[in-house]
Amino acid sequence: MKALCWHGNGDVRIDTVPDPKIEHPRDAIIRVTSTAICGSDLHLLDGYMPTMKPGDVLGHEFMGEVVEVGNAVSNLRKGDRVAVPFCIACGGCYFCSKKCFSCCDTTNPNAELAQQMMGHATAGMFGYSHLTGGYQGGQAEYVRVPYADVGPLKIPDGLSDEKVLFLTDIFPTGWMAAENADIEPGDTVAVWGCGPVGQFAIWSAWAMGAGRVIGIDRVPERLELARTFSKAETIDFSQKDVYQELQAMTNGRGPDRAIDAVGTEAHGGDSFGAVVDRVKAFLYMGTDRPQVLREAIFSVRKAGTVSVPGVYLGFLDHVPFGAAMNKGLTMKMGQTHMHRYMKPLLEKIEKGEIDPSRIITHRAKLDNAPDLYKKFRDKKDGCIKCVMTP
Repeated sequence: MKALCWHGNGDVRIDTVPDPKIEHPRDAIIRVTSTAICGSDLHLLDGYMPTMKPGDVLGHEFMGEVVEVGNAVSNLRKGDRVAVPFCIACGGCYFCSKKCFSCCDTTNPNAELAQQMMGHATAGMFGYSHLTGGYQGGQAEYVRVPYADVGPLKIPDGLSDEKVLFLTDIFPTGWMAAENADIEPGDTVAVWGCGPVGQFAIWSAWAMGAGRVIGIDRVPERLELARTFSKAETIDFSQKDVYQELQAMTNGRGPDRAIDAVGTEAHGGDSFGAVVDRVKAFLYMGTDRPQVLREAIFSVRKAGTVSVPGVYLGFLDHVPFGAAMNKGLTMKMGQTHMHRYMKPLLEKIEKGEIDPSRIITHRAKLDNAPDLYKKFRDKKDGCIKCVMTP
């Protein structure tokens, strides 16, 4: 089959690889009908995620048709359309019982490696390095889905792939980001990053009762989408100082809630900290660029909340933890507990409350994936969200 494979920093290619097979009674094989490039895939392209190996198949946002199931899978049958969550959960361990599915204790076969880097292992994840299990991803024609009796969500007839594809990651991620922000009715919410996750975080903040939502970015088309699709006020950080602008907009108090939907590769303008971050990353002296997290901590009001859906990968420099402590901030973060949110958000799509396909800017065949990765990374051609069909 054809699949998009990683071959080194900045080098992804369409290769011919072996077709997946049932390896365990709880497996299913999915024929991929739609797959997308996620912002966190760029961390792989740019070499920020350790433990990648040449030939690894990328992609964790995908859906498709069931073509085969293991003999322990009774909830799916051949021909079912399913959306597959990016994290893999067993459904029965301590963390799954608490609905903390991205923390599953069972599904990461490389847990010891992850423990050395993080203290404990995440759940297994599709197409996201050997630190998260080395599972082959969904930017391919077919995928083996472990624990298929727990993960995939059946999609009813009448809903196109494009309307439901983002249930596999970014829509639930935006929703959990807003949930983690502890939004109260009338709150002012600032969202750093108006990419796909940021757009859904803004939409979710409104759904949870926010009185005002402010999107922060520098890319014109993302800021425009935040104004039109997400109905947010916006700040262009290339034109204005974010802290000063947020204080002015909130009469000096600061926003009640802050959401960092950017993560490890923040650009951060020309501030001293942002420039130092870029230099350290270029010289391999640092792993992450936490300029957004710094701004969020400084900008949010006292006793406010900082929610972090943006992916961080290593150790952060010059994060103002003293400010966070003395301001009495609450910080919540984490990989999305996908299985908790997929069905409720599907119901919102079915009711017509949201059309997630409105954020799609580029559609192409899987063969075009290498070009789309670079276009997405470099913010070229108005690229906000890419969807591919094998």
